[in-house]
This record gives sequence, structure tokens and C-alpha cells, in this order.
Amino acid sequence: MGTILKDMRHVQWHELRHAQGSASQVPGLLSRIAWGDSESAGDALSDLGRWIAALAVFDATAATVPFLWELAAMRTVKDRVGVLGLLGTILAHGHALHPEWTRDAHLAVLAGRATAERLATDGDPAVSTAAGELLAACGGHACAACPPR
Repeated sequence: MGTILKDMRHVQWHELRHAQGSASQVPGLLSRIAWGDSESAGDALSDLGRWIAALAVFDATAATVPFLWELAAMRTVKDRVGVLGLLGTILAHGHALHPEWTRDAHLAVLAGRATAERLATDGDPAVSTAAGELLAACGGHACAACPPR
């Protein structure tokens, strides 16, 4: 696995849930985003988005966010813009029946703000733009599930 995503093994993925059930497949998707070719990485990012953020966030979402920040910061990842977009989607969604999942997912995204600030000055203009948009969303974030900032 290398130096990135090495801490995935410490997460009890089989105990977490996403939109389709057990989150045990999440590490495989994150690995494909990290090291797959453009098509494989794009498919994995799309699947992950549907599972952890498209309609709602889940307990697996908060566990996944730190790894998304790692991927966004890694220059070899094929779709860093897509990863930043997924982080923005997570920040925009919640779970009506589980506000604690919403809070945990949102706080995990907000915790990566320093990474977004670094990426806003990235040499890739598309990454810089996506990071700037995410920073704006972080700065304006307020929801009932999150503590006031």
C-alpha cells in the first residue's frame, strides 16, 4: 500500500455502513482511486461517491474522509479535482436520522482545511480552483448537526 492509505488497516470497515450496506469494500475503492488508471480510478470515485455521500452521509463517510484528504494531496492521483468535489459533496449532505453521522462527516471535512489551503496554490489550475471552492464551502458551513464555529 505504500505510505499513503497505510492507516486504512486500522479502521474496522466491516462494522461501518454506507448506502449499499457494509463498508468493507471502501478500502479497495480508495486503493483504486490512489493507484488505478484513469478509468478504474474514475469508476471507483463514482462508486464511492454514491455509497458515502450522494444522497446522505453514513458512519463510513467520516472514516473515509481522512483518506480522501490524503488522495487529494497526492499528485499521482488521476482525479484530485473529483476527490475535492466529493469532499464538498460530503460537506453539503447529511443524514436526517443520524445527525451524529452528519456532524462527524462534516467535522472530518473541515479538519482538512489546511490541506485545502495548500492545494489552493497547487500548480494544477483545476486543483487550485476546486480547492478554493471547497475552502469557500468550509468557510460558509453551518448546519444544525455541527457545533457553532
